[in-house]
Amino acid sequence: MPTPDRVAVAGIGETDYSRDSGRSELTLSLQAITAALDDAGIDPTEVDGLMTWAVDTSPEAAIAENLGVRDLKWFGQINQAGNVGAALVASASAAIRAGLAEVVVIYRGVNGRSGRRYGSGAVTSRRGQGPGAFTEPFGMLTPQHGLAMTAQRRMHETGTTSRQFGMVAVTERAHANRNPRATFYDRPLTIEDHQTSRFIVEPFRLYDCCLETDGGGALVLTSLERARSLRQPPVEVKAAAQFAYAADREYIDTAAKYLGPRLWAQAGMDPSDMDVAQIYDHFAPFVVFALEDYGFVDRGEGGPLVESGGIAWDGGLLPVNTSGGHLSEAYLQGMNQLLEGVRQARGTSTAQVPDVGASFVDTGIGTGAVIFGPDHR
Repeated sequence: MPTPDRVAVAGIGETDYSRDSGRSELTLSLQAITAALDDAGIDPTEVDGLMTWAVDTSPEAAIAENLGVRDLKWFGQINQAGNVGAALVASASAAIRAGLAEVVVIYRGVNGRSGRRYGSGAVTSRRGQGPGAFTEPFGMLTPQHGLAMTAQRRMHETGTTSRQFGMVAVTERAHANRNPRATFYDRPLTIEDHQTSRFIVEPFRLYDCCLETDGGGALVLTSLERARSLRQPPVEVKAAAQFAYAADREYIDTAAKYLGPRLWAQAGMDPSDMDVAQIYDHFAPFVVFALEDYGFVDRGEGGPLVESGGIAWDGGLLPVNTSGGHLSEAYLQGMNQLLEGVRQARGTSTAQVPDVGASFVDTGIGTGAVIFGPDHR
């Protein structure tokens, strides 16, 4: 049997998003996976690949047992803190193309608010090991501490302002106000709200910070040929790339500066070809920086673009985080943005961009990115 050369997302699923799910992380994962398989019209026994975040607490074997998977041919976890969504898509796509699996499910289930919280350092640091041994004794205990230093330096170099960061939060909140799934569906936000909110770690104000969330999500990947016979319009994986390290990396730039050229070359596209974008927004400033480092605008122009309405769903040059993103929908470490990227390519978003041909998803300010597109036979 020939191996497929094109891969598609055939199904997506998610749970509700909350501050206290009342369910185990295993249950959240299974609920999201079941919803995704039902969306695709695939029986759980047909799944032969499972992949997840290394920080997920639900092992592939436990998922397989609960789903009734008969032959788990491909499984794995990727470890890069929380920023591995695109890497998982790349790996799952490679496995399908190589004939190592036919139906691969990528899943995430996390009690990120009622359980271990990223903002407390319970997931990513406070272990005093590795690089943390050189930073934690001096008070750099959580992701926001280190990233605030990057943001401060970048503001100094480019003139980007807190008000421009605030317009990221305000714009995303307006998108969330259209999305019944979003945590802040019914809570508008003004720039005055942002500018008068307290600092968490300067320059990050309260509304610059993502929502620690309980919830789950899943994607079902298979060959494009098979996806065409299933329940939903297939969404093709046009490109998927990942990045972890560069010896000459400047930490005032994001990894997008290094990943971007490879991604665009792989896709045979450039930033101007993208119709909509989901950008990893654990902190609002990094949407601005990603826009610049991926090449959507020149360095220093991201803030003015945001401030002028350039990332808004209605009339923006490049609508960004159209479901509300991590700031106003939920923080599932990029999973919910992958789901929204697929919805935009399907044409089913609550803030749908017309005639999407290329749907861009960054899952970690340059540590990984995916380009989805509708199936053009």
